[in-house]
Amino acid sequence: MNNATLLELVMEASLVVQGVMIILLIMSIMAWAITFAKSAQLKRAKKATNEFEETFWSSHDLTLLYNQVSLNLEGNQGTQSIFESGFKEFVNLKKQGVKESTDLVSGVQRAMKVTFSNEAERLEQTTPILATIGSSAPYIGLFGTVWGIMNAFIALGEMPNATLAAVAPGIAEALIATALGLFAAIPAVIAYNQLMTKTNKVVTDYENFAEGFLTIIQRQSHSIKD
Repeated sequence: MNNATLLELVMEASLVVQGVMIILLIMSIMAWAITFAKSAQLKRAKKATNEFEETFWSSHDLTLLYNQVSLNLEGNQGTQSIFESGFKEFVNLKKQGVKESTDLVSGVQRAMKVTFSNEAERLEQTTPILATIGSSAPYIGLFGTVWGIMNAFIALGEMPNATLAAVAPGIAEALIATALGLFAAIPAVIAYNQLMTKTNKVVTDYENFAEGFLTIIQRQSHSIKD
């Protein structure tokens, strides 16, 4: 089947089948756009995490580092944001006269937990759309196929001398909907699985950093009490 014939089949399809094709085409474009955007976002997040962790673990003065992070006018994200919220809470609690190690650690942990949840949610945004496209696109395409085949058989019943050549174009145009459904769904499912794997790795980096930072806060809180 050449391109001209395929285009003719699409143009001659019923309005319902054409509508299904348009929906699937939009879903496919959305899936690719989300895939590229999220891939770039996760790549930046991973790079920023590695760079900040290297700076953090080589820093000998967390107060100085906190002041530098706080001066970021563009806003902090990822591990920087987790560090900023945790250390800010630590400083605020000390100013309030809190000296108990348990209270200091609990306060910092709560502050980081809120920020961690926000950061994880930011990384996971729009990715579930890929799962929705992957699960729904084949059924939408199947609906278009069923509708097209139904119309083809209705037209076939109205013909006095029905032949395969007469009904084949109708069935072919209906099957295009299923093909488009799979064309939209398969890349979306693959992209969803890969992006979620990358997201989980970045989130794990956030968790590991928070645990390491909390250990430092715990040591410093004991030194304050002593």
